[in-house]
Amino acid sequence: MSTMVGSDHDPIRILHIIGSMRLGGGVQAWFMRVLRHIDRQRFRMDVQTMFSDVYDNEIRALGSEIFLCPPYRRPWSYARNLKRILSEHGPYDMVHSHVPSHSGYVLRLAQWAGVPIRIAHSRAADSPFLTRSGLLRRGYETLMKRWIARYATAGLASSQKAAATMFGPAWGTDSRYWQTLYPATDLTPFRALVDLDIVRAELDIPPDAFVVGHVGRFTEQKNHTFLVDVAAEVAQREPRMCLLLVGDGPLRLAIEQKVAQMGLADRVVLAGFRLDVPRLMLGVMDVFLFPSLFEGLGLVLIEAQAAGLCCVFSEVVPEEANLVKPLVRRLSLLQPPSVWAEEILAARNAGPGITQPEALAFVEQSPFNIRTGVKKLEEFYLDCYQRAFERIR
Repeated sequence: MSTMVGSDHDPIRILHIIGSMRLGGGVQAWFMRVLRHIDRQRFRMDVQTMFSDVYDNEIRALGSEIFLCPPYRRPWSYARNLKRILSEHGPYDMVHSHVPSHSGYVLRLAQWAGVPIRIAHSRAADSPFLTRSGLLRRGYETLMKRWIARYATAGLASSQKAAATMFGPAWGTDSRYWQTLYPATDLTPFRALVDLDIVRAELDIPPDAFVVGHVGRFTEQKNHTFLVDVAAEVAQREPRMCLLLVGDGPLRLAIEQKVAQMGLADRVVLAGFRLDVPRLMLGVMDVFLFPSLFEGLGLVLIEAQAAGLCCVFSEVVPEEANLVKPLVRRLSLLQPPSVWAEEILAARNAGPGITQPEALAFVEQSPFNIRTGVKKLEEFYLDCYQRAFERIR
């Protein structure tokens, strides 16, 4: 490990462990935003992943490497692959793991390979689905948390709730280096001028429609079934209602079938995965609906607030997402869809109470700005490096 870090010295080398680098995931988007903005003279970030996609060329153009690995369900093959990467392409100063269900195993392997700094990153709150899992799955999750506690030298979490989920309720008093690092986004697209008529026409949405929007993968966590039920209640009260669903995932077909069965096919637009979410928020959506069953934070809520949208979301979302107070409305998931519908219409009738430029300015001054987030991450890496150096000195 080098004792000096700077533009005239070798950069700190970090190997990120990410399950997939395909489009559509929050971790992948975060990694790319960080890679574009971090000081690459001081920090060299490579990534090991099971699947890669359109990011490959950009990753390499930014001076980083991407290594493919076998699935974690083949632990011996995965271990050999990680050991080879650390040996042939290292030495690495840090391994930064973003695979919550497997981080304990990854960090254990990194410790055996002699990597001095081993970082676990938590982005999720406790899942209610885990209690429904089989005994073997629950046992594996327990083992991974034990190994994280044993082999991680530092940890990051997207919220206090996410920190407690992975590191335990007493994480703040742990003698090791645990920190919250809020997920951050590039806010530049939210400064753009967007023609509402043009963007809505692209999606065959009438200019005078009242559009309830949602962005998220079609998974059980995002609660699309309840979301469609809420939209049906809004449609009964507002004939001009349109539901815009942005995203893709394993439950999309089931939701399409539910939409058809409820007679909402002409009221629901499934836009699929999009790279222009800020443009859709600015030019199409009137209210943002986010009834997730659990969340580590929910960065898309911050983006919706940057777009000046009133946001109606579930109370399970961490408090840190309450950023632009005039725009946020929390509801219990125990409330029926009709109550959620009334809240959406109340938000529409009351108006945002703040202009979009004012809301954007507020978000720009927050930790969710990518420039602020990257600066804090750089400081975290440097602190980890210094602490490790002091241990071995």
